[in-house]
Amino acid sequence: MNTIWIVMPILIALMFLLGTELNKEAFINVVRHPKAVILGMTGQIVLLPLIAFLLAWLFDMPAVYFMGLVLIACCPGGSSSNVFSMLAGGDVALSVTLTALSSIITLFTLPLIMAFTSQFVSHNAGITIELPIGRLLLQNIVLLFVPLLAGWLFRGRYPAQAAVTGKALNKIAFPALMLLAFLFFLQYTREIIVNFAITGIACGTLIMASMLCSSLLARIGKLTSAVRRTIVIEVGMQNAAQAIAIAGSPFIFNSGEMAIPAIIYALLMNVILLLYILKFKYSK
Repeated sequence: MNTIWIVMPILIALMFLLGTELNKEAFINVVRHPKAVILGMTGQIVLLPLIAFLLAWLFDMPAVYFMGLVLIACCPGGSSSNVFSMLAGGDVALSVTLTALSSIITLFTLPLIMAFTSQFVSHNAGITIELPIGRLLLQNIVLLFVPLLAGWLFRGRYPAQAAVTGKALNKIAFPALMLLAFLFFLQYTREIIVNFAITGIACGTLIMASMLCSSLLARIGKLTSAVRRTIVIEVGMQNAAQAIAIAGSPFIFNSGEMAIPAIIYALLMNVILLLYILKFKYSK
């Protein structure tokens, strides 16, 4: 069973959900909080892929996992980050803004970063990893931008129905992702167990380093604690469904192994960020 045919509908549903959460407040936030938006985008678009690349190089990861770690770092958090921001007492409107902007911006930055990474890995590993940039861009537009736009238009035309649909999708989003992780684990149990040491440490280090760096970035910007928490969550949470869709797509990499870092990242990410949220809950 190829999990790609399961992950694609899940990814489309998640992006449609994000679209239904977009409102005027999300767009006004860009003007109202330019510093927070710029710092959040810097952490998401620049810092996270850079940290992932350095970690993959330092850990001397095999080519396919090197690519997989950088790939998950290039995929911005979906609607789950908005829920986590709410639980952490963060700025939910800002979270929606950052998620939407990063989802659009990474349509273009992801192919560029992955093209550089594939050339670097191919040169150093003595193998050839080709990246069909045109097909990658097209798939991202179809799976990310189109459902995001459709959700936004649906909210604008049918706000009441969009609210009901959004609540229903929110309830099934997390279980659907966990089901995907379980099915993927069943399919690649041996590879995950054998390589968990290096990929687990690398993914865990990436999450912690990205949260720390984004927190420092927000503190340097003298942002409020609620905004800092929002940026930390936005940078730390990544869209595993998107990474799996790219890695496993028969039109792009067609590699289930390349998606293994995304699955491990997703599992560790939820645990670490839940602990991060609980820290604030019990420190009040």
